[in-house]
Amino acid sequence: MSVFDDLVDQQRVVETLRDAVVNADQRGMTHAWLFTGPPGSGRSIAARAFAAALQCTAPSASAGPISRPDDGVAPGCGSCVECHTVLAGTHADVEFVRPQGLSLGVREARELVGRAALAPSGQKWQVIVIEDADRLTEGAANVLLKAIEEPAPRTVWLLCVPSAQDLVITIRSRCRVVALRTPTADAVASVLVSRDGIDPGMALFAGRAAAGHVGRARRLATDDAARARRSAVLRIPGSLTDVGRCLDAADRLVKAVNAEAVEMTSGLDEAETASLKEAFGEGGTATGLGRGSAASAATRGAVRAAAAALKDLEGRQKSRATRAGRDALDRALTDLAGFYRDVLIVQLGADVAIAASDESAAIHEWASSSTAEATVRRLDAILACRASLDANANPLLCVESLMLSLAAG
Repeated sequence: MSVFDDLVDQQRVVETLRDAVVNADQRGMTHAWLFTGPPGSGRSIAARAFAAALQCTAPSASAGPISRPDDGVAPGCGSCVECHTVLAGTHADVEFVRPQGLSLGVREARELVGRAALAPSGQKWQVIVIEDADRLTEGAANVLLKAIEEPAPRTVWLLCVPSAQDLVITIRSRCRVVALRTPTADAVASVLVSRDGIDPGMALFAGRAAAGHVGRARRLATDDAARARRSAVLRIPGSLTDVGRCLDAADRLVKAVNAEAVEMTSGLDEAETASLKEAFGEGGTATGLGRGSAASAATRGAVRAAAAALKDLEGRQKSRATRAGRDALDRALTDLAGFYRDVLIVQLGADVAIAASDESAAIHEWASSSTAEATVRRLDAILACRASLDANANPLLCVESLMLSLAAG
C-alpha cells in the first residue's frame, strides 16, 4: 500500500517525489513545487500524496536511498497515522486550499501566509497545498510571492495548475515543476477494474470517453445520470439545423449545467447554513436573536454578527455555485470537442480509436457529410468559447454564439 496508489500512469512522477522525500535532509527540500498537468491527470492527487509522504513516519522516509517497492517501507507508506490524517485532510501541519468560487483573493492569501509562517507542530514539515492555483487573483499572487521567496525553514508550498503558464512568472520561476501527463485509457480502465470492481468493458468505455480523466471516468462508469448528460451533449451537433434550434440547444445546455451545479452544491449549502446558525444559537438570524429596543447591546451585537456571517456565507455559496456551473459547462464543451475530434479522426483515416464509441454511427455520418477543414473550424469555435468563459463572459451568450458557429461549419 502507498499514498501514491491513486496516481494513475505517473511512475516517473512518483519516483521524483519519493526521491525528494528520502533525500530531503541531505540535499535540502525544495520549498515550492508546481504540479502541472491537464484536467484529470492527477495533479491534486500527486500533491496530496506528496504531502503525506513528507509527513510519513516510515523508517525509510527520513534518509538513505529510495526503498524498493517490495520493501514495504517506501516514503508515503499509506499505513501510518501521519499518512492517514494527511489523506483525510485532518493533519495539523498540512493545509489544503481549493478555491470554491471563481478566484482566490487577497484575504485568503494573507491567511495562508500567516499559516505558512508557523513552525510545524510535529517533527516534519508545514505543508500548504493550493489546488487550482491558477485562480489566484493578481493581488493574492503578490501576497504569496514574498512568502514563497523567503519561506519559513520547515515550510513547503505545493501549487497545482493546468500548465506553468497559468501562474504568474514571479511565482512559477521559484518553483520546481512536476509535470504530469494524461493517463492512457487502458491505464484508467485497469484502475477502475482493479480498485473499483467495474466491468472491464464499461471501464474501457469510460476511460476512452473521459479522455484519460480518472475522476470523470469513474463517474461515467458508475453514474447513469452522468452518462445520460454526456449522451445529450453528443446529440447536439445533429440538432443544429437552423438558428432557432441553435438558440434552443444553447438554452437547454446552459439550463442543464446550472441544474447539475445546484444538485452538486445544494446539500453542502444547507449543511453550512445550518452549522452557522447553530454556532450563533438556534434561529441565529436578526429575528431569532433579539428584536427592537428590548434587545440588549450585546444581543444587538450578536444579531449584527450573525447577519454579517450569514451574508458572507451566502456570498461564498453563490460564488461556489457559479464556479460549479462553469465547471459543468466546461465538461460539456470538452465532450462536444471530443465528438468533433472523433469526426476528424475518421475524416483523416487516422489509426486511433474513437472515444465516443457509443456514437459511432453519428460520427461516421458527420465525417462523410463534412470536410476536415470544417471540423477543425468547429473545434476552434469550441476552444474560443471555453476561452471566453474563462474570461468571465456571459455563459448563455457564449454558448449561443458557439452553436451558431457549429451550425455554420
